[in-house]
Amino acid sequence: MANERPLKIAIVAGEESGDLLGADLVQALKRMTGRDVRLVGIGGRHLQALGLAPLFDGSEIALMGLSAILRDLPRLMRRIGQSANAIAGEKPDCLVTIDSPDFSLRVAKKVRAADPTIPIVHYVCPSVWAWRPGRAAAMKPYVDHILCILPFEVKELARLGGPPGTYVGHRLAHDPGIVSAARAQAQPRDLSADHVKTLLVLPGSRRGEVRRLVGPFGETVSILRARGHRLRLLLPTVPHVADLVRTSVASWDEKPEIILDAERKWQAFGKADAALIASGTVSLELALAGVPMISCYRLDPVMRMAQPLIKVWSAALPNLIADRPVVPEHYNQYVRPHYLARQLEALFSDTAYRTWQKHGFADIAGRMATAKPSGEIAAGVVMDMVRKWVNSE
Repeated sequence: MANERPLKIAIVAGEESGDLLGADLVQALKRMTGRDVRLVGIGGRHLQALGLAPLFDGSEIALMGLSAILRDLPRLMRRIGQSANAIAGEKPDCLVTIDSPDFSLRVAKKVRAADPTIPIVHYVCPSVWAWRPGRAAAMKPYVDHILCILPFEVKELARLGGPPGTYVGHRLAHDPGIVSAARAQAQPRDLSADHVKTLLVLPGSRRGEVRRLVGPFGETVSILRARGHRLRLLLPTVPHVADLVRTSVASWDEKPEIILDAERKWQAFGKADAALIASGTVSLELALAGVPMISCYRLDPVMRMAQPLIKVWSAALPNLIADRPVVPEHYNQYVRPHYLARQLEALFSDTAYRTWQKHGFADIAGRMATAKPSGEIAAGVVMDMVRKWVNSE
């Protein structure tokens, strides 16, 4: 294997979570094949640490909300064309698009048209089971396989006539940091009323999320203090919104400790008595770590108009995986600080409410379990596609 040429993988990953999935996949490919992996495409700091020189900053495509996409549509269309042309020109062994379907699947479609010999794998199934189910069949001509992170998605793709899928689990289920945090959460802790409570505050990894939630989250903290709670606030965030977060929390009654280091983030998860979060992947991180939480989100105005098209019963990944309510969710006008504060009080104490969540988290961990780490399963699928395409030429 030492004499084999490097494996060339094209990746399109804009979100922080997608960047992490991509990095995990690339590391697994290196271990599995014993070959160097040369990366081309788009990605963030984690993929860049593995050698990716991105075509442009991945945060440009980490847009949330239909209004943000419409506002930047001309630039996004240029980036889609630029990305597809560059990737097709590199003739990679495989193209792996990760999440961000409004951008990455358009790139995939153009790459397939430019060079049908490049196998294409999409990582993170679009939520075709939640809305716009016609997308499943529409993907089939240009996506050869989908790596699913939710257990029920493989059957849903088949039911809707989409590409074949493989359930890979989620890298978070085997993440050493989360495993360490879960061990810390399993230890006895002082939940007495006079004890200082450690509250994780996670207002989101996108600028729009932070702007819409940091105000009500700050009010919630003020109400908890007024109701006699002594708090330690920990706020893990990501570099591209760190300055916005610092500015936004400067006026809070209680100043949070802002955390950028990954190791300290998992330590914070282990210490937390409860969490107040923006709905997203972090809800699954917290569930697997065993941290009781409340999930919130405020849609932008255009997405609010599209809300009737959303058919899924919950937006929280832990709830969808458990197939029952585990994590309470508050959206739009129902993100009410006085209500949030009282729910957090129930999670701060040894209540049936807290126990309900903890039992739900154990159920979720069982449902997410796989025989091998998700990165290894995903790498196996990618290599199968590479070999299949080589043999078909």
